[in-house]
Order: sequence, then C-alpha cells, then structure tokens
Amino acid sequence: MSPSDWVEKDFYQVLGVSKDASADEIKKAYRKLARANHPDSNPGDAAAEERFKSISEAYSVLSDPQHRKEYDEQRTLFGGGGFRTPRAGGRGYDYSDIFTGSRSGGSGGLNDLFGGIFGGGRGRSAPRRGQDVETEASLTFDQAIEGLTVSLRLSSDEACPACAGTGARAGTVPRVCPNCEGSGMQTSSDGGVFSMTEPCRECLGRGLVVDDPCPVCHGSGRGVSNRVISARIPAGVKDNQKIRLRGKGGPGEHGGPDGDLYIVVHVSPHRLFGRKGDNLTLTVPVRVDEAALGASIAVPTLDGRSVTLKIPAATPNGRTFRVKGRGAPGRGGTKGDLLVTVEVETPPALDDASRAAMEAFRDAAGTYNPRDRMLGQEAARHG
Repeated sequence: MSPSDWVEKDFYQVLGVSKDASADEIKKAYRKLARANHPDSNPGDAAAEERFKSISEAYSVLSDPQHRKEYDEQRTLFGGGGFRTPRAGGRGYDYSDIFTGSRSGGSGGLNDLFGGIFGGGRGRSAPRRGQDVETEASLTFDQAIEGLTVSLRLSSDEACPACAGTGARAGTVPRVCPNCEGSGMQTSSDGGVFSMTEPCRECLGRGLVVDDPCPVCHGSGRGVSNRVISARIPAGVKDNQKIRLRGKGGPGEHGGPDGDLYIVVHVSPHRLFGRKGDNLTLTVPVRVDEAALGASIAVPTLDGRSVTLKIPAATPNGRTFRVKGRGAPGRGGTKGDLLVTVEVETPPALDDASRAAMEAFRDAAGTYNPRDRMLGQEAARHG
C-alpha cells in the first residue's frame, strides 16, 4: 500500500483506538477484532470477511513505527481527506501512484503509456517489497510441543484485475490534467514576491483525470486476493510466540520481493502439565508414608509413557525433582526436562488400622516438633 492510499482511510477508527494509542493498545485492539471477524470463525459471512481485511490493513500500518509515522504525516498534510475526487454517492476515486505503476501489478504504470510526455517521464518504478501480513493460529498444548502443519486463509491487496490498477474503465486511460500538465502541482502567488506550490486543485495532486472510472473497483485501482496456504509450526513453539515465514506475505511490485507472513501462536493450557521455557512442569501427589519412608512412584509424561521416579526418605512437601530430556524441544535439537514437584497428601479418611498406625507414629515421634525452629526464631527476634 502506498502512503497516498493511507490518507483516505482512518485506521485508528477501524481499530477503535485513539491517535495517541500505544503499540500495546493497538495490538490488543487488533487481536480482539481479528478473532471476532476472522473468516474461519464466520464462515459464509461476507461482511465479517471485509471487516477482517480492513482490520488487517489498519494493523499492518499502525503496528510498524515507520509506516505509522508516515501515515500520520500524510493525514496531517492533507487534512485526512486525502486526494479524493468526489462522485455521485459521496465516494471518491483513488488514483495514487498512477504514474509509478504501483497499481498495475508489476507494470510500469501510465509511464509506459505516455512515455516522455512529462518532460522525459519518471521511467519504470523501482521494485517495491510486498506488504507484511500477520495472522493468528490456535494450538493445543500437545500440538505446540510436537509441531504441526496448519492451513491459513489470507487476504492481501493487489491491483484491480479489471483495470490493471489504472482506476479507469477497461479500454480507456486517464487523461493528463490540463491545469498542471501532469505534474500534480500548481504554483500560486499573492501578487508579491512570495509564491506557494501546492497540489493541483483540478486533479488533487494526481496529475491525471479519470473520466470513466472502472466499475469494478470504482476508480480505486485496488483488488483483493484471497488464498489458502499451508504453514509449518515448529515443535516447541510457545504461547504468544510470533513465527516469521519469509516471502509468504503480500506480493511484491515491479519485481520486488514478496512480504513476510507473521503467525502469532496461541497455546491452550494442559490439564496436567505446565511450562517454564523448554522445561515442562508437573505436580504429583504422594502419600505421607511415601514422603517419610521413600518410594518409587510412576510419573506420567506428555507422550503418554510413564517414568519411574525415586522419592528419597524424608522428602519434604514441595520438593522438585528433575527428569532429564522429557521436556519441550529447544534450539539445536535439544530437549528440556520434566520438573516434578511432589505434594504430600494426608488420607481423606482413616480406618481403625490406619488410625492405630498414625497414633503409634505420633508416640514414636516423641517431642519432635517441626515448628520449634520457627517459634525459636520469632522468640529471639522479639527477645
């Protein structure tokens, strides 16, 4: 998208944020709106799909500091009205970059048609990199650990196929503005020594006038391309991690490279396992006698196979043990560990035999009190 397109759209209003919104506020607003209007969540809803395209377009500009700065400057310079040509019904025609060919899907635009009519012309446009695109993918905890291939539906901007991006009806071409002779600028004087150069009032800075606009794009020169791609999500991806796929974004113009695709991954929690970096975490309940006397217990792992963990005698509640290599995949083919924290549980009910055994244990413990050290420290602090 060229900066001259930006002035015609209020991206802040599309995302529902103020013009001084922070980057985090913009991202939060985008994610909320994108989830609500994503085509996969609204199958067959053309209105939701159009809203999703507008939301993605707005975020692609406002999320990039340099693009946002240029956008704000353009809006300020041209009063938010942009270079619009009025027409019946209140809509406007957008003939941005008509000379450079940015709407022509890779051709040289009208420079190829008019040659050197404007003092030699500008020549073919320089290659322009395609627009970066951002989308989201929701994964289960297991899918994030193992990795998978997902299908994503993407929408990107391209030249209108009916008019090849010129904005004029097929078979016609825009004509050179007679007022500015195609320069897009005019000079006015107050009668004194000072003069001012400003956009041409007749063509609003375009240099061209479209007499017969394209009925498909209504003179905007823009179309929308919808496509479905397969993307590989690597094993071990984390929640809210952003994955970059080079060359999978918007198409480049004039031989320029395609943009990149960024996938923001959302991972749902697991009912048993947690995660710390590349390590998985698990809390395992143990009986009082297992913690006191020691035991070998079976511990589940994410792949469904259990491992044996040896609990030494006198293990306190909350102690964490490490099971090597049973965590999430990391960089360089390494794997994290499984961190197992034991939680000592008392029996929910005691039968006669169990009660007698516990009473015998209490008698054998004698005067041992695990709170003595705590009470002694408090007494010394206040003594």
